[in-house]
Formats: sequence, structure tokens, C-alpha cells
Amino acid sequence: MKEHSIDYDVIILGAGPAGLAAGIYTIRRGMKTLILETGIPGGRATTAPWVENYPGFDEPMTGLELTQKMYSQLNRIGGEVTSEEAVSLKLDEPIKTVMTRKRKYTAKTVIIAIGVNRRQLHIKGEMEFLGAGVSYCSLCDGPMFRGKKVAVIGSGEEALEDAKHLTDIASHVILVSNDLKFSIPNRLLEPLKATSKIRILEGYEVQSIEGERTVKSLKLKCLADGKPISLDVDGIFIAAGVVPMTDIIATAGVEVDKRGCILVNRKQATNIEGVFAAGDCTCGGMQIATAVGEGAMAAISASRIAE
Repeated sequence: MKEHSIDYDVIILGAGPAGLAAGIYTIRRGMKTLILETGIPGGRATTAPWVENYPGFDEPMTGLELTQKMYSQLNRIGGEVTSEEAVSLKLDEPIKTVMTRKRKYTAKTVIIAIGVNRRQLHIKGEMEFLGAGVSYCSLCDGPMFRGKKVAVIGSGEEALEDAKHLTDIASHVILVSNDLKFSIPNRLLEPLKATSKIRILEGYEVQSIEGERTVKSLKLKCLADGKPISLDVDGIFIAAGVVPMTDIIATAGVEVDKRGCILVNRKQATNIEGVFAAGDCTCGGMQIATAVGEGAMAAISASRIAE
């Protein structure tokens, strides 16, 4: 009986920093590799206005510049990114199947590096001032607001952590709930109320972000009496959560948590043999550097199976 032919040693879903790093590693290890990406190589990282915490560069660069370097490295060793969207997966057999709108691909292993989308507020000024005072990552962009006044918008523990982190950088931090009430337990919220650098606002609706070339103010409406309030701020950090892009992943049997984040072990392995995940879709460090490290680890783990 003729053995079923396998197209690839590994299929990588996503070409953000995690997917590009995984591809660089698998190709250099001699694995026949397919990288599928619906957007541009580099993913969401391409929108970062400045990257100052990625090791190995003595000068900051834009996210686009950094990811272009990663993509150029991939191209130099013979790798490329195929612009196709995976619409169906069959992962629970030794030969994995990935269906796109164009064709069916098979592989011995699959690395999922599809990232996440940051949950947006969909208010006036949010996209206009992205990179000019509006950020979704306090760890990435917080240092640019040293000694300045900033607001953090969010109702959960992510917003709490961002506010705590920014107190070491900014002169003043305003934590604004984007819901009627915070979903943060009181035992975690109370210590912040005693911090002189933090002001906590609950029961306000975020209306708009105002400015000229950069952010100047945040407009709110009190939900109790409808009165408007304007906060003069230099920066706004939106911590409204993430929207994992894992619908077809969960349908294929890959375990995710209640947020939709893919569950992995230290080798980036999922609950399915031969299937790995890396980068923001695991909701780990949510940094370019951690995504690259996870992508490399996933590739090393996948190569051991594909041998």
C-alpha cells in the first residue's frame, strides 16, 4: 500500500515575530516549512511606533523596521510567507491537515502563531492618536511617558497591573473603568487607592480622545448624572483585554483557557501531539522578545518530532 505523501515537515500559522522566528529555526534545521499569513509579515508588531526593549540594538527602531529585518533574514535562508488564510484544521491525527480557501496542505507538525487583537474602545481619537499618545502596551511604550500624566482605561486586572507599572514611570496615573464597575477584587484595588500617584475613577463612560498632533485630553461622561469631565493627559493606555483569534483552533481540539488563550507547556506543546503554539496567542509575555523566544522553542520542539 502506497504511503500517503506529506507536503511539509511543519506548517506555521501566522507570520508575526513568533511565526517568523519559528520559520527561521525550522528552515535552518532543514525542515520543509510552510508559513501562512493573512496580513503582512510582522503582524501586529509592525504597528509599534518604537521598540526600545528588544535585545541587540543600541538604537530604538519602529516595529515595522524590526519585523522587516526578521522577514529579510527568513528570505535570505530561503523562507517565504504564503498569503492564505487557514479556514479548517484537522490536527488529531499523525498527519495534520490545514485547509485554506485555495487548497489542502498536510504536515507532520503545526506551529500556531496567530497572535491576538487588542480589544478596542471604538471611540473618537483612538485610532487617530495610536502611536501619538495612545498605546495598548504599557511595558512597550510606558518609558516614553516618564514624568508625564497618563490614563489607563480598563476594568480588569490587566488595567490594574498597567496602572501599578506606570506609577514607577509617570508623574500621575488615572485609572478609569470602561464599565460601570471594576471587575477587580477589592483586595487588589484598595492598595491602589492609598497610592498618592494614582487617581481611580469608577462609573464613567469614555467618550473620546482629544488632541492636536498628540494626545492632550480624555473626555468622559459620568454615568450617575450624565455630566461631562475632561482629563488633561499626555498618554492613554487602553487595557480592555485581548480578543484571541482562536475559533478554528478550539474547534480543532486545541485546549484554550476561558479567555481563549492557547494552553502550552514549557516546550510550547499543546494538548495535541505534534501541535505547538507560540507568541501572543498563548497570552504569555505579550512582547516581541518573548514571542521570538517562544517561536524558537516551538520550532525546536517540532523539529524533534519531524525527524
